[in-house]
Amino acid sequence: MKPLPIPPWVFVVEPYEGESLSHFLGRFRRANYSAVNEIGQKSGLGAVLGRWEKFRLNPFPTQQQLEALASVVCVEADRLRLMLPPQGVGMKHEPIRLCAACYAEKPYHRLEWQFKTTRGCNDHHLRLLSECPKCGARFKVPSLWAEGICERCSLSFAEMANLQKLL
Repeated sequence: MKPLPIPPWVFVVEPYEGESLSHFLGRFRRANYSAVNEIGQKSGLGAVLGRWEKFRLNPFPTQQQLEALASVVCVEADRLRLMLPPQGVGMKHEPIRLCAACYAEKPYHRLEWQFKTTRGCNDHHLRLLSECPKCGARFKVPSLWAEGICERCSLSFAEMANLQKLL
């Protein structure tokens, strides 16, 4: 496939291994000083993009929709597809979950944390957090994780690792 020309307004953002589409879109928007509705308008996807950021993937994104988004974010559609759950894997869109120990090592939201079958972190043998262990606030959607902190008490996600419970 021939690479698409990069629009002059785009700062390219590379996806991370296992990163959720929600987190990637938030990083892309911040790097390009864009709102979700602007990316939705430029891609022709409209408000559906905001639903994807919240893990509301019903109906599941089509190849055509992924290609439309790819043309705006300058990431191949097949790579965007990897940021979505495999067909048949159940997703939790609420609550947003996090392994703070993983986040401390590499600060981004992993798609697998939202799988219904994921109970904890296999790397650190810790339960996933669904709220701040200090103040009890639920986590915002990953597209809004600009600072990597609790929005209520400002405890960093990395510091939360010390408060996670073992599996």
